[in-house]
Amino acid sequence: MTSARDRILAKVRAALADVPPGPPDADPPATRAYRTAHTEATGPALLALLAENLADYRAVVHQTTSARLPELLAEILRAHGSRSVAVPADLPPEWLAATHDMTRLIDSPDLTAEQLNGVDSALTGCALAIAETGTIVLDAGPAQGRRMLTLVPDHHICVIRADQVAASLPQALPRLDPTRPQTWISGPSATSDIELERVEGVHGPRRLEVVVVSGRPQ
Repeated sequence: MTSARDRILAKVRAALADVPPGPPDADPPATRAYRTAHTEATGPALLALLAENLADYRAVVHQTTSARLPELLAEILRAHGSRSVAVPADLPPEWLAATHDMTRLIDSPDLTAEQLNGVDSALTGCALAIAETGTIVLDAGPAQGRRMLTLVPDHHICVIRADQVAASLPQALPRLDPTRPQTWISGPSATSDIELERVEGVHGPRRLEVVVVSGRPQ
């Protein structure tokens, strides 16, 4: 009479019967011929795909050039009625060159959630964006600040450079540092947990505006 253990081991031996002897690293590498993206878009077409999918998640999308970025950011802030903006300490200074009349809160360990709650808008960059899914990735890297900076204010403006846009998730992952804290965003904060009714602004900003820049800001 065989035990359950004997039957399991017998099945394992049968499954391994055609495996040649030798260390595991002697096996040939697995063939992975699957596609890494569902789009062949590049350049402006890739940016257009990102904008389309961001808008599908109810983000407000703007497309601009490096030269016009400061002016556009000032227009967005004024259209929102913002009188104050929270920014990372390493935000490129030229981004706010047209908003000298606005109060700026610089992110630091001393900046509290209570202070951020009184700020009209937050302005940051990002680690990268994924065109096929309309996703923005933050990892507290350059021009991003702490995660709290983009969680507490009700209005988040995120600047994405063209060279930060990956076509797909498989192409994006190798470009990210797995040791950094990552936050993946698809549209403004929203939930439908209560009676399947969509409510925005529960877990983060109620309004997300994305500025896609056709080149690196000068």
